[in-house]
Amino acid sequence: MLKFNEPMSKHCSLRSGGTTSEFFQPTDIHKLSDFLKNNKKPVLMVGLGSNLLVRDRGFNGVSIQTKNLKDLSISKDLIESGAGTSLAKLSRFALAQLKYGAEFLSAIPGSVGGALAMNAGAFGSEIWQYVVSVKTMNLSGELQNRHPQDYEISYRSTLHRFKDEFFVSATFDFNLEEQNDHVGELLQKRNSTQPIGLPSCGSVFKNPKNHYAAELIEVSGLKGFCIGGACVSKKHANYIINQDNASAMDIENLIAHIQETIKKKHNIELETEIIIV
Repeated sequence: MLKFNEPMSKHCSLRSGGTTSEFFQPTDIHKLSDFLKNNKKPVLMVGLGSNLLVRDRGFNGVSIQTKNLKDLSISKDLIESGAGTSLAKLSRFALAQLKYGAEFLSAIPGSVGGALAMNAGAFGSEIWQYVVSVKTMNLSGELQNRHPQDYEISYRSTLHRFKDEFFVSATFDFNLEEQNDHVGELLQKRNSTQPIGLPSCGSVFKNPKNHYAAELIEVSGLKGFCIGGACVSKKHANYIINQDNASAMDIENLIAHIQETIKKKHNIELETEIIIV
């Protein structure tokens, strides 16, 4: 389905941002490939929008949302998932198949594609630890098979040399011998210390080496600090909340203020997890 002048605030968990000239939701990778073969406009790939902010001026191109690419299957003990599958759903599916290791994914908002793109993690585990292979598509609609050795994987970072490719599916080997029984307990604790249910993008900043971003922000006196309708969460300082109809500019200005404050007080540069376009 192709829409025009679609508000991206409807598709980003911060519930803020400008419009996109065109918005396309393919029902499968074949429809996605056909669309890309005929497309000449700039492309923005969107999963569940949990780590994305589109500036108020909007995106002059086509935003492609992959949330319908959510097939899940298991073969020879390996699980294949579409890029649009939510991480929580993948975690539940793996557990139902008695495949252990994916439990940590239940704590991460977002989809498989987005998690692969940033090497998402929680509780000491990261998604690329379990990747056997991935399928990617380029802007010409061509499918490629890739493997972990094709990428430079590090903390919240996935780098590659392939121009204009994005993830459409992945095959995982969740191969731990037993279930991590502590994840439920950790998840309960996390939910009690994070502003669950409020419009946010999850963690805004990566943790600097030997530090926690939330701790740096809190000791700098920024908990509860607001610019316009955007506020640093009083519950977890590494979360920004759209508290009162915040514009994308409010959010971006608050991010910049936090970075400037931490640099001035601690001489540490905070790097964002959120993608701003």
